[in-house]
Amino acid sequence: MLLPYRLLFVRHGETDWNAAGRLQGQRDIPLNARGQTQAAAAAQICAALLPAGDGRLPPQLSTAASPLLRACATMAIVRSGLGLPETPFVIDDRLKEIAFGAWEGMTWAEVLHQYASAAKAREQDRWGFAPPGGESYAEVAERVGAWLKSLDSDTLLVAHGGIGRVLLTLLADVDPETATSTEIYQGRVLDFAEGACTWVG
Repeated sequence: MLLPYRLLFVRHGETDWNAAGRLQGQRDIPLNARGQTQAAAAAQICAALLPAGDGRLPPQLSTAASPLLRACATMAIVRSGLGLPETPFVIDDRLKEIAFGAWEGMTWAEVLHQYASAAKAREQDRWGFAPPGGESYAEVAERVGAWLKSLDSDTLLVAHGGIGRVLLTLLADVDPETATSTEIYQGRVLDFAEGACTWVG
């Protein structure tokens, strides 16, 4: 998909579940202190990428986030770092993290122990596999793709690692199996423009 707009993607900052290696999925886990610091670092990067005068964003730039607490809290910090009020920004359910279903709250070691055959199936098809009660990256791509088609301006987005991986495939032609294994960093910014992407920070 060739998006006619620039998209700056920020992954939410760290949570205690991130630190413990637990699958969060769509559980609403708050940022921890390190996550707040990472969000502030991302804000500084965005400020350099989007020079805005007098507390205003550049013309025709929107801000959007997943409705989950960790994403909204990160967006509030990013907006503050840009000299803006913490709110308002667009919140869209289509930007929620991939749902891990029965695996949410578990570590990968626990998943491998309790769901060995399903974990093996996931390794063979990370893009198409859905955990019990969860969703696949392919399904996430459908909702994120619909969101992308709704954009009408350059956008600053705060969402999740799974959303970042899907964006790599949809906007930068990264093959799905590579994208689903790609690290999506906290405290950095992924700049999508003209069919390519660059990590900043």
